[in-house]
Amino acid sequence: MNSMLRVTDAEPLDGYRLRVKFNDGLMRVVDCSFLLRGTLGEPLRDPDYFRQVRVDQEARTAVWPNGLDPAPELLHGDHEPGVPTSHTARA
Repeated sequence: MNSMLRVTDAEPLDGYRLRVKFNDGLMRVVDCSFLLRGTLGEPLRDPDYFRQVRVDQEARTAVWPNGLDPAPELLHGDHEPGVPTSHTARA
């Protein structure tokens, strides 16, 4: 695949989860609790702040007002060991 991976939609759900859609057709629900650490992650602990997520076209990923912008590959699940190569949505 020559095109870069992009987040095309990010919808906040309960419990620090996002429903994320990607330009390769994958849709998955991502538990973002791993982002709640550190200076940039701490504000996300407030559910109202967490819901302020949006997709930034330049960054090609989900972003929050304080600049936290996890790599699309991280949200896609490419960082996880043993991820199947098929495009199966995971809960």
